[in-house]
Amino acid sequence: MLINKSLLLTYLYLLIYISLSSGVILYNKWVLSTKYFNFPFPITLTMIHMGFSGAVAFLLVRVFKVVTPVKMTFEIYATCVVPISAFFASSLWFGNTAYLHISVAFIQMLKALMPVATFLMAVCCGTDKLRCDLFLNMVLVSIGVVISSYGEIHFNIVGTLYQVTGIFAEALRLVLTQVLLQKKGLTLNPVTSLYYIAPCSFLFLFVPWYLLEQPLMEVQQIRFNFWIFFSNALCALALNFSIFLVIGRTGAVTVRVAGVLKDWILIALSTVVFPESTITGLNIIGYAIALCGVVLYNYLKVKDVRALNQLPSDAAPEKSRTTIKDWKLDKKSSDVYDDNGNNGSGPNSTTPDVDEEAPLIPSSRLSHIGRTQGSGLGG
Repeated sequence: MLINKSLLLTYLYLLIYISLSSGVILYNKWVLSTKYFNFPFPITLTMIHMGFSGAVAFLLVRVFKVVTPVKMTFEIYATCVVPISAFFASSLWFGNTAYLHISVAFIQMLKALMPVATFLMAVCCGTDKLRCDLFLNMVLVSIGVVISSYGEIHFNIVGTLYQVTGIFAEALRLVLTQVLLQKKGLTLNPVTSLYYIAPCSFLFLFVPWYLLEQPLMEVQQIRFNFWIFFSNALCALALNFSIFLVIGRTGAVTVRVAGVLKDWILIALSTVVFPESTITGLNIIGYAIALCGVVLYNYLKVKDVRALNQLPSDAAPEKSRTTIKDWKLDKKSSDVYDDNGNNGSGPNSTTPDVDEEAPLIPSSRLSHIGRTQGSGLGG
């Protein structure tokens, strides 16, 4: 009976994660779309998410002292947190802007490029090696996305470029998180990630907001509804914690699998919520090809990790041992940056608000923190 209850709770967490992740993405699209709520200011919406998440994190860390802050020096903040926050803010900005130009379904298909972007950024930064088998997988994913794009009826080059740029910004953020924070031995959970990174991301977004959106907001009649924006930001924040709870109870691989399921559900659901979205057979074929490449890529990475785990700790070189957590940097094909989900509100994982799907801390850290602290957060 206890096993059944535990399994039921696990499925409940997965259901909550899938519901929140899909809901945040659809909610963001509805708010930003000129056909619905008509608030075409993606930077402003992202700043609201960052401000709300940072404020909640501040209350939890400094006022209620639910979470203990890490030892953060000025040097670490300036050399690690600031650049990570900059790329995080960029990924959310570009990802949310894409909602103005292309459909939710097509955005999810483009997000299949996330492993490709992460792999390329990791190779460029020296945290991964260019292997023939992985490279061929990336080519397969890219071919699938190209086919899916070719089959897109309402293809928009501007929206596509925004989304792809956001994907590469998020990939670079994930790699930098590993290179800068993890190598300094700094471990951040979802709350401390938001505490340090959300305010900094908010400041980075202020400059483009002031130059690009603030003038337009003065001349246009803005429709501001407190409860709409509050509930939107609350959902994005809840998504961050749901990812943390799910990974803590199951593991990063399970979340990836759940993410793939969520993507298919979201693609189908988006055509119902937004009737103007149309999916073609070529869309589906291309996306299926891309997902095959993503699944095969994850399989090879898991195989590498298992092979290394079977070796004595002193038998594997230091460079190889880091691979165990390196592969987890790649977000699942969907991305819970993210806030784009936009991409999320967190900087280190496989997701915070913004894809809002993008997690706050890298999945490697999520797995560790989930096992050590997840029970506390999960109740």
